[in-house]
Amino acid sequence: METTIWTFKLSVPFSEWAKVYDSDDVNQMHASVGIKSLFRGVSKEDPSKVCAIQQAPIGVAQKVFEENKDMIRGAGHIIESTIITAYTEQ
Repeated sequence: METTIWTFKLSVPFSEWAKVYDSDDVNQMHASVGIKSLFRGVSKEDPSKVCAIQQAPIGVAQKVFEENKDMIRGAGHIIESTIITAYTEQ
């Protein structure tokens, strides 16, 4: 398993982005490939900055991200601002 920490900026309010991230469609897509969302939140200092933490089989979360950039961008995620950090238990 791999834990992935995503930080990125939004072009929409956090509540608008969260509605998409928390939607049944996204939850079903994540569940179908083994992605578990552990946390998603907004920076206390910068309301346009988000952190999301997921666990999934190695490489799966980043593959889903690469394959769904248009949908992700449509939710207000500024793709170019994304910083991805992945950790494994070894």
